[in-house]
Amino acid sequence: MLGLMQDRPLLISSLIDFAALYHGNTEIVSRTVEGPIHRYTYKDLAHRSKQLANALTKLGVKLGDRVGTLAWNTYRHFELYYGVSGMGAVLHTVNPRLFPEQIDYIVNHAEDSYLFFDITFAPLVEKLAPQLKTVKGFVALTDRAHMPKDSKIPNLLCYEDLIGAESGEYEWPVFDERTASSLCYTSGTTGNPKGVLYSHRSTVLHSYAVCQRDGLNLGSADSALVIVPLFHANAWGVPYGACMSGAKLVFPGPALDGKSVYELLRDEKCNFSLGVPTVWLAFFQHVDANKDLDVKKDILLERVVIGGSAAPRAMIERFAKQMDCFVIHAWGMTEMSPLGTTGNLLKKHAGLPLQQRLDVQAKQGRTVYGVEIKITDDTGKELPRDGVAFGDVKVRGPWITKGYFKGEGGGVLDADGFFTTGDVATLDADGYMQITDRSKDVIKSGGEWISSIDLENAAVGHPAVQEAAVIGVFHAKWQERPLLLAIRKPGQEVSKEDLLAFLEDKVAKWWMPDDVVFVSELPHTATGKLLKTKLREQFKDHKLPTPGA
Repeated sequence: MLGLMQDRPLLISSLIDFAALYHGNTEIVSRTVEGPIHRYTYKDLAHRSKQLANALTKLGVKLGDRVGTLAWNTYRHFELYYGVSGMGAVLHTVNPRLFPEQIDYIVNHAEDSYLFFDITFAPLVEKLAPQLKTVKGFVALTDRAHMPKDSKIPNLLCYEDLIGAESGEYEWPVFDERTASSLCYTSGTTGNPKGVLYSHRSTVLHSYAVCQRDGLNLGSADSALVIVPLFHANAWGVPYGACMSGAKLVFPGPALDGKSVYELLRDEKCNFSLGVPTVWLAFFQHVDANKDLDVKKDILLERVVIGGSAAPRAMIERFAKQMDCFVIHAWGMTEMSPLGTTGNLLKKHAGLPLQQRLDVQAKQGRTVYGVEIKITDDTGKELPRDGVAFGDVKVRGPWITKGYFKGEGGGVLDADGFFTTGDVATLDADGYMQITDRSKDVIKSGGEWISSIDLENAAVGHPAVQEAAVIGVFHAKWQERPLLLAIRKPGQEVSKEDLLAFLEDKVAKWWMPDDVVFVSELPHTATGKLLKTKLREQFKDHKLPTPGA
């Protein structure tokens, strides 16, 4: 027997219609590529998204066609989220921080029909255009006055001219909710990036997790600075969750330096924000360099979501002590839309002393409804949820990939339908997960595993250390031993001996790094993660000073 409920498809267009109707006057604020701050409302967003859908229809874009973007977080890029997917095409957000060769590969592999780009990237697009075989035309996300001068980009259109010629009257088409909605490529450290193809259904379901209390708790009372890029795993689902909940959105455009982030947080009275650890490092560097700033008065942040890579405990503690701000430590991946766990507290944690609370917050958080997680050993046997045993993290659920675009990488699910994430973690009885490493980054020493992430987090707790990375280096006796690479904070001094002494009571004795090397910079992937493959190559011949090395 089937239930007698209405069967309405879960479509992205329903989110923008809801926002326009019930939160129509809520602001969306952008720092534009051209410079000025732009303000409008959800009602304006809905109108212009429909103008865009009309324009795309006239250009011949059809159901399933891919439409690429190379753009920062601005209101125009946001319009593409709804105008493209709403009409049934597939929004393909391309990471502009990738190498040109990778962008070339991705756009051609996706077979994008049009490419929309911020004028910041005009020189890059001009260089790549001759190689982009499927792209019929290019659209500069600007007005006529700021169009690139003397550009050799073929079939170049002006965004404001394009949509300005169209009506805001448009009937969103109704189709199967499993229809593809958007496409995002993983920024893998080896091999070509692989495409993750989201559906309308998966995206709308994921939005509920963004808005639920034990998810990201995004709601109509929030003013959210969205630092996580719109080209990075759907900006962690916030562009969709914001329409579902009616939150005010603030987009930083291309200005992600500490000063610009500080000013937007202050001026727009943001109580909520999301970004990777490197952005918050820059924010705090700005605070430290400007002693006259009154952070407690200026910044009203109540919650900050940190993901992309592990948030150092010292950073979580600083948000709490200096700003009375709670860090939601989140974990997920492009293949998961991306939300998997969030670091919210349980009722039993209320009233805990700060250091005990930080013990919980430093973990990657509890599973949100919609995601099943388990950890297994090398044979695939599920391990206990005791907070001690650690193994490979596997996930399944309605917003988790079942394969890559065009079948790249072959079958990716196990016999039970679980996707192997590549992370190594523990799970405790309350469901909290703690990532101990990436499977390829864990250090295997004498048959035991050492967590590079735990060592890095301990090292950045030193007041003179800005950033740290730990890699395994060959050791004749122990197979591998940890090498700590650290960046000193500007104007600060710390020696190898100082840092090792600092770590002595913070990690197991046999985890202690065999050597410390201070560096001026550390390599990162396009999404801000430490690029340890490059570090391992750079230091593959490093001679450890310890006996038997």
